[in-house]
Amino acid sequence: MPEIGYLWDLVIVLGSAVVVATVLRRVGVPSIAGFILSGALVGPTALRLVDDTHQVEVLAEVGIVLLLFGIGLELSLGHLRRIWKAILLGGSIQVAATVACTAAVAVWFGLGTGPAVFLGCVVAVSSTAVVLRGLSTRGELDSPHGRLAVGILVFQDLCVVPMLLAVPILAGHQSSTREIALAAVTGLAILAGVLFAASRVVPYLLAFVAKTRERELFVLTVFLGCFGIAWGLSLAGISLALGAFLAGLIVAGSEFRHQAMSDLIPVREVFASVFFVSVGMLLDVPDVIEHFAPILGLLGLILVGKFAIMLGMGLILRMPLRVAILSAATLCQIGEFSFVLLNAASGTGLLGAALSHNLLVAIILSMLFTPMVIAFGPHLALGADRVPWLNRILGAEPPGFDAHEPHSDHVIVAGYGRAGREVCQAARTAGFSCIAVDVNVDNVRAAKAAGDLAVYGDVTQMEVLEELGCRNARLVVVTINDTRATELAVRTIRRTAPDTPVIARTLYDIDEDSLKAAGATRVITAEATTSAEIVSTCLTELGSTESEA
Repeated sequence: MPEIGYLWDLVIVLGSAVVVATVLRRVGVPSIAGFILSGALVGPTALRLVDDTHQVEVLAEVGIVLLLFGIGLELSLGHLRRIWKAILLGGSIQVAATVACTAAVAVWFGLGTGPAVFLGCVVAVSSTAVVLRGLSTRGELDSPHGRLAVGILVFQDLCVVPMLLAVPILAGHQSSTREIALAAVTGLAILAGVLFAASRVVPYLLAFVAKTRERELFVLTVFLGCFGIAWGLSLAGISLALGAFLAGLIVAGSEFRHQAMSDLIPVREVFASVFFVSVGMLLDVPDVIEHFAPILGLLGLILVGKFAIMLGMGLILRMPLRVAILSAATLCQIGEFSFVLLNAASGTGLLGAALSHNLLVAIILSMLFTPMVIAFGPHLALGADRVPWLNRILGAEPPGFDAHEPHSDHVIVAGYGRAGREVCQAARTAGFSCIAVDVNVDNVRAAKAAGDLAVYGDVTQMEVLEELGCRNARLVVVTINDTRATELAVRTIRRTAPDTPVIARTLYDIDEDSLKAAGATRVITAEATTSAEIVSTCLTELGSTESEA
């Protein structure tokens, strides 16, 4: 029976994903890499446990739609407004530089102008699915390099629309001014429709269904919105994946975002795993072995080239060297939307068969290596941070760094988020001078507007700590939203000022031991603080006095 065969393929896919990903995870390899490798293992060119990949591709299409819909939900239009500088400045510099550099190299190798520019478009797009999942797993979405990476990814994803519309033009097909203008108007109309639906239509629809208090209806409505909006945008020439991403942004604009996320996550994770397995099945293992040298060369050019471009972009934006390196390591691969671009150009002859195949394999391998590169990024950044002259030569710190007059018996606060702001206010109230240091320019401006002394700087740099008078400080408080950066900052503080008390904040109890080993005097964990507050509140509600609670 066809149904039995279909279920057998699904069992093989899920079973291999569980076994391979679990085994590799025990040795430190991220699960996404395990899913891709399991697909290559059971696919039609290796063990051939799954010969017909069509059914798996259908499930994978559902998986990428749900995955991108979930990513849109996590971002929301409000979040995009907060990182608009990273989106516009970082995204435009990265995409333009990558397309230009790739096209120049391709032309030098003999490719025509149109195909060279198209190749640049394919290479410019990073993997939103892999990167966001990797950053989320490591708890780095809200770190400085995480915010920069998210902003650039959003810009890249939105650029896919004009890239798709430009495929016929790059292929040399004659396009009239009317057709070009129509394509531009279509893109603007889609953007206007997304903004209108986000603010007017979807919230009312979800509110109407939510009043029934039937969870099944709400879940169906969320999935209807996901696939319905994606299908509607596909009629306008937008890929299903990009349409699902925009649908997620629409739903995220309503107050039902969190409930939609909780209903979507279990199903999304299953289908997203199938997507990554299907990516591995695209690998023709014998052919990869046969053409290993050119594929490896192409992969090396892509990873090294995009890393260098991202690093240069970060330094142009005056990011600290550590943030620039971590952002470059995060975004040096090619992503799932590149498959969409290649499919759109499959019948146009833009790229030859050999180049298309090698590029496809290089894309898959870059996605496979990305989780490992992200995990290696902090070690690379740490090595660069230990070379002080490198920071000065590259100008990683903005000009005019000034901690004002020398300080003594003062409080240094690293990170001016909510916790940092309240520490500064408490220090002032207690009669101590306080200086905040942050790598986010907007936070520095907010601190100055609030009357706090603040400077732009990377607290993981010893030179910055010396400028801040760390040796003579009464206390250093680290409230950075990046566990690895917090640990590095504590180690640097301890080398600079061995006797200065250091209080470090982190999210999870599991990080407490490593921060104490790094030299923190005390470690405050969000888990412990939240648990204590919950217990105290519960006891108070149950009739205990405040002192007893």
